[in-house]
Amino acid sequence: MKTKSPFNQLNRACGSLPVQLEKLKIAGAAAAGVLLAISAAQPAVANPFGSGFGQKTVDHVLVISVDGMHQSDLAWYAQHYPNSTLAKLLAQGVDYSNASTPFPSDSFPGMVGQFTGGNPRTTGIYYDDTWNHIIYPAGTTNFSSPPPGGEVTYFEALDINLGALDAGEGIVPAPGPDPWANILQLDGNAVHLINPANLPIDPLTHKGIYPNQYLRVNTVFEVIHQHGLLTAWSDKHPAYQILSGPSGQGVDDYFTPEINSSSSATAPTDPSQPDWTTDNLKTQQYDNYKVEAVLNWINGHRHDGSGNPGTPAIFGMNFQTVSTGQKLVTSRTEGDLSGTAPGGYLADGFTPGPVLTNALTFVDQSLGSMVTALTARGLLNNTAIIISAKHGQSPMNIAALNRINDSQIISALNAAWNLSHPSATPLVAQGTDDDGLLLWLNDRSKAATDFAHDFLVNYSDPTASVDGKPVTSAGCTQIYTGAAAAALIGVPQIDPRVPDVIGIGQYGVVYTAHPSKIAEHGGDHTEDRNVPILVAWPGAQGGTAVTTPVETTQIAPTILELLGLNPGELEAVRIEGTESLF
Repeated sequence: MKTKSPFNQLNRACGSLPVQLEKLKIAGAAAAGVLLAISAAQPAVANPFGSGFGQKTVDHVLVISVDGMHQSDLAWYAQHYPNSTLAKLLAQGVDYSNASTPFPSDSFPGMVGQFTGGNPRTTGIYYDDTWNHIIYPAGTTNFSSPPPGGEVTYFEALDINLGALDAGEGIVPAPGPDPWANILQLDGNAVHLINPANLPIDPLTHKGIYPNQYLRVNTVFEVIHQHGLLTAWSDKHPAYQILSGPSGQGVDDYFTPEINSSSSATAPTDPSQPDWTTDNLKTQQYDNYKVEAVLNWINGHRHDGSGNPGTPAIFGMNFQTVSTGQKLVTSRTEGDLSGTAPGGYLADGFTPGPVLTNALTFVDQSLGSMVTALTARGLLNNTAIIISAKHGQSPMNIAALNRINDSQIISALNAAWNLSHPSATPLVAQGTDDDGLLLWLNDRSKAATDFAHDFLVNYSDPTASVDGKPVTSAGCTQIYTGAAAAALIGVPQIDPRVPDVIGIGQYGVVYTAHPSKIAEHGGDHTEDRNVPILVAWPGAQGGTAVTTPVETTQIAPTILELLGLNPGELEAVRIEGTESLF
């Protein structure tokens, strides 16, 4: 659960940080020998087949992120549906079955990692909802005092209207019975869908910081664009404008319909209505709009089907359908419109249930339409297809589920702190807790972080469990605070973005006050992080399975190698030494 900052009770505005100022603050500690190695991440390892294995450059790379998909889901589906598109791509491509996402395993660092080659310690992107200790909150107009810090909300909170699928552009509702009939006409520049008043404020320039300006390194889109090639991307929020990179020029054509908008045909701009994630068939409808955009790109058009700029060199989309199929307790699904079909996995904790199976089939059929379009255009033999995921989801075993009210824990922590510090502000400035704990504190001293550590380790109030289960150590197996939290990520403790408390959730714990979902992500469990990487391209040694540990950050240099470009043009690749997958 994302807990609203005490500094932002009137709105969900965000706070960000100028890269220049951060570099000045961090450089001294880094030069002093701060260890920049994250213990939670696996090492980047080259393909064991050696140099030259299956290499061939292509003109186009289609990247697909199936959010929530585990490697086990891919293997299960291909085995049970041998004539599926996924099974055929596995037979034609290379399957990296031991791949891990960055930690924290959130959508934002997951996607940024795939397109920069960097982990959060390098990119500065920890989550889509964070805190920054040296910025001004959105809406600040008086800069006479030092920046107090503020929330950085790079998700639907940035939209002009988060209640509308068009993010407030004004093309929803369309005339006639379908209010979303014109959604493909959405502005291809995602900047235009962001309300500047909702942006965090740079303490140096006193201007709002767009997502791309918050990113510390460049992206594959920037590198490819700088070589004069076309780029395009579709994702779930306009905030994915971050992929344009610091230059702001990386992506030529965006399609970013807002997933957390109203899915009600009678109230299509009302943010109080159920959104597209509350029903799996609605999620499929939402994802299908993005599939249409991808098909338009394959056919050489812009996302809306206009013009003939040509098929982009790099393009693709994320799917949300599998994610909601894992999270929802029950939902409508194909063949059962009652709304009572169970989401998630069967009791064995491995086999997808009916909603999730149908979600996987929807994704597979959508991929099939893309392959068909590539074939019809004569592009398949010159296109690489990369399938992965921003994150997995946990728990797969429903019996292990323990939903814990993190707001109750944070309130208790603040109350305990205030007993001995009655005049102090609340200890917790921001909490972002899905299936792990990330807390930013107003007081970053050792005394404060030690206090938070000891409190959380000893927190065992069973009333915090929505499911009536025991609560131990606030639902965590390990709790890192202060210097230990920074060392876990691999940055100096003075980094103004790094969480002051990182709790590694116990298996099955989901932080929420509501019984409306049965899985989440963001944590360090294998089910959060072990996602597929499937790469199919004309030069591949089809049917190859690579079991050596790899990271999804290795997708970035692989994209550039496939396009015949130098992976060393990516700053994160140079900083972390991220290797291509082959």
